[in-house]
Amino acid sequence: MKILLACQQSPHLYPLPAYGFWRTYFVHGLREAGHEVVEVPQADWARGLLPLPATELARWRGDTWTRTLDCARDTAGLDLFLGYLYPQQIEVSAVKALRVRGLPAVNFFCDNVREYRRLPAEFSSFDLNWVPEFEALPLYAGRGWKALFAPMPCWVPPDRRRVPDAETGDLCFIGRADSLRRDLLRQVAKAGLPLALAGAGWAPVDAEASVPPRPTWRARIEDWADYCRRQGVLRTGRRLLRPRPPPTDSVFDFSPWLRSAPDDEEYTRLLAESAVSIGINRYPDPSAARPAVYSRLRDIEAPMLGACHLTEWAPELPYLFDIEREIAVYHDAEELISQARSLLTDAPRRRRLREAGARRAHADHSVGRTIARVAQALGLSA
Repeated sequence: MKILLACQQSPHLYPLPAYGFWRTYFVHGLREAGHEVVEVPQADWARGLLPLPATELARWRGDTWTRTLDCARDTAGLDLFLGYLYPQQIEVSAVKALRVRGLPAVNFFCDNVREYRRLPAEFSSFDLNWVPEFEALPLYAGRGWKALFAPMPCWVPPDRRRVPDAETGDLCFIGRADSLRRDLLRQVAKAGLPLALAGAGWAPVDAEASVPPRPTWRARIEDWADYCRRQGVLRTGRRLLRPRPPPTDSVFDFSPWLRSAPDDEEYTRLLAESAVSIGINRYPDPSAARPAVYSRLRDIEAPMLGACHLTEWAPELPYLFDIEREIAVYHDAEELISQARSLLTDAPRRRRLREAGARRAHADHSVGRTIARVAQALGLSA
């Protein structure tokens, strides 16, 4: 197929969480599966993720989608529009114009359950929504929108699709620090396990300097209004009424376990060659008594790199892997520590998980495999 792709491509580097790798994963994954990828000339999709004033965001949408419609008009033989777009980036009338021209439109989005209790109306404009969170499917069904459950898009270079011959002996986690991750891995570190960390926010900070300035009343009201819009009145009320949790050990010094920021090659080496790669799938839900979870990109990426992957249980995982044969899971800190200790002392088990997980990930969870399912769902010839 010839696919018009919009997945946060940008010629600029913005102060946003990492977004450039999405283009790599989509473009290379699609091309490897034999598809032709078309990108909108001079489109800066990532700019639409910045906190722009309303008038500037509207101007960005108008310019970007005009370029997109022009590209679709001038490119013969297009079969599909594929996006990874947030609601504020979507121009509903433009997506409808693509569909009127006979070009089916699909959008991938991976923060449904964390961001929304009721999905934004912009997602209704697509023929199909690619949804990687199992628990988000009822949200789409409830609004009558067509959704396909499929893993997050991931691609790794062919020369890195192998089980490594040697291991470092570490438990490796790569990712940005937050309070939930710090609390979990603090317990792993205190248990004396050989932890290796990489990512922003793990370096020690001064306790007083780490306290953010108190937001203004206007900012607090806007924050609550935005939360209510995304999560609904019931969850907002629960958040308001829930007592504050006790303070965590937020100034625990992780520096003995901290690695320097890895480049792309070191990143993949750390994941693959560590004795065990750790996945953390929890995220804060202020309306719930305990952290909520959904499977992250790392749960696909690590097995694709031949890692022995130990990840936090999430509802999607039994639909993606044979648990304990292809990946290992834990439910809490105690089980994480127990599973990690068991894996570190059982090299044959680690090898079996590596080999089985890699086979499953590449056979069933490639971008090409998902696009074939997308094409089938839309009645297209892939």
